[in-house]
Parts: sequence; C-alpha cells; structure tokens
Amino acid sequence: MVWSLLHALTRNTLGLMLLRVRGDTAKDVELLVLRHQVAVLRRQVNRPTLEPADRVILAALSRLLPRARWGSFFVTPATVLRWHRDLLARKWTYPRTSPGRQSVRLEIRELVLRLARENPTWGHRRIQGELIGQGYPVGVATVWRILHRAGVDPAPRRADACWRTFLRANAGETPR
Repeated sequence: MVWSLLHALTRNTLGLMLLRVRGDTAKDVELLVLRHQVAVLRRQVNRPTLEPADRVILAALSRLLPRARWGSFFVTPATVLRWHRDLLARKWTYPRTSPGRQSVRLEIRELVLRLARENPTWGHRRIQGELIGQGYPVGVATVWRILHRAGVDPAPRRADACWRTFLRANAGETPR
C-alpha cells in the first residue's frame, strides 16, 4: 500500500508540474473533458470503490481546493470527515486481550449440576437463588444455560414424583 501511495503522489506531482508548462486553453479543454467524463461515470456507477491511496489523495486535494469548489468531488465533506474518524478509531482502538465474556468457573458448573441432581424438583431459578445465598453471584440465564448444555431436563420432567406420573400410574385403578 505504501508503494502505491508513493506512486500516486509522484504521478500527481509530475502532473501538476506539467500543468504549469501548458497553456491556459489546453488546461480549460482538459478540464471540460474530465468534467464530462465524470458526469458520464456518475450516471453509470452508483458508488465507486476507493482504495486507501485514493482516499488520501482526495483528502489532500480537498485541503488545497476552496470549499466553494468542493462540488467537483464525488465525495461529500462529511465523507472525508468520516474517513478521518475511521482512521483515528483504528489508530487508537486497543485490541481486546480476551475474546468475549469470561467463562463460568468449573466449581460453579459442578455445583449447579449437583444441586439439580440432588433436588429434582428445583428449577433453574431456585438453583440460582441457592447459589446467591451461598455467595456465588451467577445469573438465572447462566444456570439455565449450564443445565441445558449438560442435557438436564427442566424441573417438572426431572422430578420422580410429579403429579403427571402419579396420575398415569394410578389411572388404571378404580377408586373404592
């Protein structure tokens, strides 16, 4: 990228020096041709893709041109300012040291699974409340996620003596 930027800057500098040598009529004709080409391209292309070197050149040229003549650019002043903000954001944004949120400690996972195994009628909210009471700050969704990933069913399906099981077992008996 550095070489392409240096090449573009050198090419434009040489072009500016050649403009000093040429006459005013040739410059005016070239400007008319270039403006017509830009008008034709604007009709055909919705949004041009710019490389970083193109952005640098356009930003530098925008500093040389008075604001009244900025209409000749195909980018708005707000776009140039956005490029600058993005450049600063990339420069001063520090990379993350760890990807995402910290994982739940193994001790808490084992405790959640143990409480679910030993108390089949407890749901994830009750287990979370017990953990809070024991001094483990953990969220309800975290407890649910631990149980779900371990393949533990919700409390009514886990419980041995739920009312559905009781009714199914006693459906065949006739009351006395």
